[in-house]
Amino acid sequence: MARIVLGVGASHSTLMNTHWGQVAGVGRAERFRDALTEARNAIAAARPDVAIVIGSNHFRGFWLDLIPAFTLGVDQVVASGDGGTPKGPQRTDPRFAQALSEDLVGHGTEVAISAKMQIDHGQAHAVQYLLRNIDVPIVPLVINVFATPLPLVSRCVELGEGIARAVAAIAGDKRVVVIASGGLSHQLPWPSRWQDPQGADEEFLVEAWREGRGDWEKYDPRRREIIVAARPTLFPEFDEEFLGRLDRGELRHYADWTSERIEAEAGNGGQELRTWLTMAAALGFAPGRTLAYSPMPEWLTGMGVAVIEP
Repeated sequence: MARIVLGVGASHSTLMNTHWGQVAGVGRAERFRDALTEARNAIAAARPDVAIVIGSNHFRGFWLDLIPAFTLGVDQVVASGDGGTPKGPQRTDPRFAQALSEDLVGHGTEVAISAKMQIDHGQAHAVQYLLRNIDVPIVPLVINVFATPLPLVSRCVELGEGIARAVAAIAGDKRVVVIASGGLSHQLPWPSRWQDPQGADEEFLVEAWREGRGDWEKYDPRRREIIVAARPTLFPEFDEEFLGRLDRGELRHYADWTSERIEAEAGNGGQELRTWLTMAAALGFAPGRTLAYSPMPEWLTGMGVAVIEP
């Protein structure tokens, strides 16, 4: 049977590639970059045959015309190339991905499927930094963390546990790495509710989220201006507690948290922690190891990297 051999959690930021120069020589950035390399090396040592990459939606591949809670890419996957991330078709494993989706749905976890999925930096940063020079197909799983209503955190935990069961049910001896991309704490200059934008910038963003399918680059220059101009809001104490619980195998602690509580304690970008919790659940909430934590106001985000061995 197939088996999960490693779990990895890593933060991403749309400013990572474009704003490295602003923090050149800063120890916080170097520690985070070194930890990405360490995690990448751990993945290479695990010799994976396939990588499940769990990430979030940033309104470049998913739009307000249709946003499922969970979507699994089961065939073609194309990266948008936003923020200097990889662009174009990605290597996939359709047979494995379809088997994964059928088992999940068959056991009551209704994931949507996409036979032609467009991913953005929410998954492509993982491809760029964690799978660099590792020739492995990806199965992207996109969790809706920004278009309310959001899936319950408890459902994300169930999804992760379902992934573990589904992988074990797949015939053969495939070695599977589960990667979570997103978080940690941060506050994006986005409307808390797309249904009620406040001011010209939020109205513009909601228009982009509604109308961007097939034409997202039209909206990107102003969108990036809004993000770059945002005031950094991080919650390092929350991040350090979260990573401490990951190290102790206690991330199930957050399974009953509401979206409102997450936003209050980790910012609206903290909703991406659903990706980490899904990954950790797939690893049975085994104790992990934090490789680095770097609060990076220059990138608007608390940046962390961690690994979990089953």
